[in-house]
Amino acid sequence: MPFATKPCVWLVQHLLNPAYLSLTRETVMSTTLPPINPTLDTSRHKAIPQIQSNPHFAQIGGVEGINRLVERFYFHMNSQPQAMAIRGMHAADLTETKAVLVLFLAEWLGGPKVYSSRHGHPRLRQRHAMFGIGTAERDAWMLCMRLAMQDEITQPALRQQLEQAFFKTADFIRNQQT
Repeated sequence: MPFATKPCVWLVQHLLNPAYLSLTRETVMSTTLPPINPTLDTSRHKAIPQIQSNPHFAQIGGVEGINRLVERFYFHMNSQPQAMAIRGMHAADLTETKAVLVLFLAEWLGGPKVYSSRHGHPRLRQRHAMFGIGTAERDAWMLCMRLAMQDEITQPALRQQLEQAFFKTADFIRNQQT
């Protein structure tokens, strides 16, 4: 019977076949497979460049640079009138919030993967779902981050790259139309 007509029957007949079941992992792993198509001309194919690690972590100054950025970010959140609403979404004591943001940004910017090992996948939308985040909140967050980057990041090209990345992320988190 063809696979397309009776997939369950095919699975039973082929995967539970004694010939398949008698194979050991060592037998399968030691088997040399022939090339898929030995006559394939690959001379016209270009090599795929290896994905490089995110250089932003080193460019920003590692964890120390991220700590300074986060301190300035929350300084501006506390001092900018436009940020009052988003500051109200945070606990009065920002110690834990700052620590988590430092870990997240370090990993997001290409540094050590400590955030994920402690907190799991970021799930940014889910973690922020309890807050009403519209364009005003996104823009207030971006104002604080933009000012913090102006304070701490001296390279204009790096600031521009990070601002674009931060905006995409901040806009992604929005859960309100306005």
